[in-house]
Amino acid sequence: MDYMKPFGVDLDLSKGVMKNPATHIVRQASSMRGHYADAAALERLIAAGDPVHYEVAEQPVPDAPGQMRFGISTTLPGTVGGECFMTKGHYHAVPDTAEVYVGLRGQGYLLMKTVEGECLWEEFRPGRVIYVPPFWAHRTVNTGEEPLVSFYVYPGNAGHNYGDIEKQGFPVRVLKRGGKVEFVKTRSK
Repeated sequence: MDYMKPFGVDLDLSKGVMKNPATHIVRQASSMRGHYADAAALERLIAAGDPVHYEVAEQPVPDAPGQMRFGISTTLPGTVGGECFMTKGHYHAVPDTAEVYVGLRGQGYLLMKTVEGECLWEEFRPGRVIYVPPFWAHRTVNTGEEPLVSFYVYPGNAGHNYGDIEKQGFPVRVLKRGGKVEFVKTRSK
């Protein structure tokens, strides 16, 4: 049998950094069109410099059952028309797969939703573990003043389904008004 070789990766947990990641995804404001309620505010932000909203660092493993993907996700602080910076959010392409997040730095929430529209959230903070069960879409939202950093693990064959979130959105938006965090119910797209 041709076995995959074990490997190790160095993390700086105090900074929330994976050293020498093989994959580094950077999502700027321009890649977040359609995800925020205030499209005009997003376009102004893009014109003013197109800031980074989030980054993901990973080491590759085969897209196969039995493998485990892991990495570091960093969502930067900021707002678009009062709505907190967030990740695009996704279901897994293999919907009956779960994911685990560990908060390393910052503060925020992990929004989760089902296809039926049920929406729940869990607080992100250093040392908190959040379990995302199978069949739940999920999105990270930074409500703090520093980067929100987490470590995650999910099955290697889970994949990502961003398209359904782009079509449906999330039934809750997270806003910051007067320094306070608000969860606002919305109609899905």
